[in-house]
Amino acid sequence: MSTHQPPQTARANGIDICYEIFGDAAAEPMLLIMGLGSQMILWDADFCRQLAARGFRVIRFDNRDIGKSSKLTGGKRLSPIELLKLRFLKIPLAAPYKLIDMAKDTTSLMDVLDIKSAHLVGASMGGMIAQEIAISFPERVRSLTSIMSTTGNPKLPQATREASAILMAPPPATKEEYLVRFAQTWKVLRVGSFPQDEALDPSRAERMFARGLNPAGVGRQLRAILASGSRKERLHQVKAPTLVIHGTVDPLVRPEGGKDTAASIPGAKLLMIEGMGHALPIPMWPQIIDAIDKHAHGAKAKAA
Repeated sequence: MSTHQPPQTARANGIDICYEIFGDAAAEPMLLIMGLGSQMILWDADFCRQLAARGFRVIRFDNRDIGKSSKLTGGKRLSPIELLKLRFLKIPLAAPYKLIDMAKDTTSLMDVLDIKSAHLVGASMGGMIAQEIAISFPERVRSLTSIMSTTGNPKLPQATREASAILMAPPPATKEEYLVRFAQTWKVLRVGSFPQDEALDPSRAERMFARGLNPAGVGRQLRAILASGSRKERLHQVKAPTLVIHGTVDPLVRPEGGKDTAASIPGAKLLMIEGMGHALPIPMWPQIIDAIDKHAHGAKAKAA
């Protein structure tokens, strides 16, 4: 019997984390970790239900500084000068928190939910957080799936100019501007035409806006990524069975990011999805959900 619990809030790692659970309480726990500036609802409810139907207790949550989770303070808007210093002079960036802190948010949420270990599925920044958990708290990870993410290796190709421009654009001032920006952003990130998703974009944007935007928080999350540096060498320590999923046309985290992740983790499997950009479009769900399902169940079989 697959159940769905409405969103709740947990006090974890000193902050409030909003989370939602799909699936049977006795099923294997699977945490879905979202990306930069992305609320948990970007793990579409139907996507979560389909994973739950494969025999998982699926938990999605808002990272710190986004959606209904705690908003933090500090950190100025990133300047192009800082980015240039980081890239060319290797001068580290100041940040109110780093990815390891977000990793601790996730493991603390697991503690509150009495989950000793779980399958971790992270998208983009969420993949980086999941990687950090697999490095720093290996006993908490049954399997790792890193989607459209990267190692933080500075030698890898940068985002396309168009994708970078979206990331660095000043935040919209009004709801109307936000709705327009949302559609523009996903047009760039999805790369190509996805009518099913485009039809849902207005209602998705409305929900995101209603749950609350936090542009300063997105800036702090971006600082956290950049201040955390490269995980490439440390990823060699990862013991968890790992699947890396990446789109062949990703304009934000280029395909090389996924390839580098898979090459850095011993025994990792790599799945490149033809025509997928930096998004989880509905037509690609069957392939993505199948891959996550087979990987997590395969990890269970190996452990047994």
